[in-house]
Amino acid sequence: MRRDQLEHAIRAACDVSGDTELLIFGSQAILGSYPNAPVSLRASIEVDIQAKNLPESTDLIDGTLGELSRFHTTHGFYVHGVSIEAATLPRDWDLRTVAVSNRGTRGNTGYCLEAHDLAASKLVAGREKDRIFAATLLMEKLVDSETLLKRSAALPVEEERRESISRWIRATVEDIA
Repeated sequence: MRRDQLEHAIRAACDVSGDTELLIFGSQAILGSYPNAPVSLRASIEVDIQAKNLPESTDLIDGTLGELSRFHTTHGFYVHGVSIEAATLPRDWDLRTVAVSNRGTRGNTGYCLEAHDLAASKLVAGREKDRIFAATLLMEKLVDSETLLKRSAALPVEEERRESISRWIRATVEDIA
């Protein structure tokens, strides 16, 4: 996905939902912090979105713009309408979002997870692709390991899980060095 495609997704999801503000929290939220993120971080063709003020429109967004929709087949990417509650996020994530609002969004705003919050969320999910995503963020120096450790410590998960994530971060940083 490219930044202009993210902006298109914001326009379309706002049109469908009737909201002017969205929460963007999947991997493509990286385009908020880094519009020209490395191609390896932009491999996904889906963007996870919830209307900020009209969360009840999530199913409408997914049905209209989601996988295998006319939007998907026309544009080659799709909007996954999904609740923000599906993600496990560090405390105060909402205070650090990166707003994407410009002519390309027609003045609508997509609030993208900040890169460290996104990486912490990916590490909680713990899938191989999520660990690769977080490792790439560290290797490309798009996230700082100390900040990522702090954000991971602020995750609402069991202490054992937080410790496991912290060990993974430290080991990955050592491997990169």
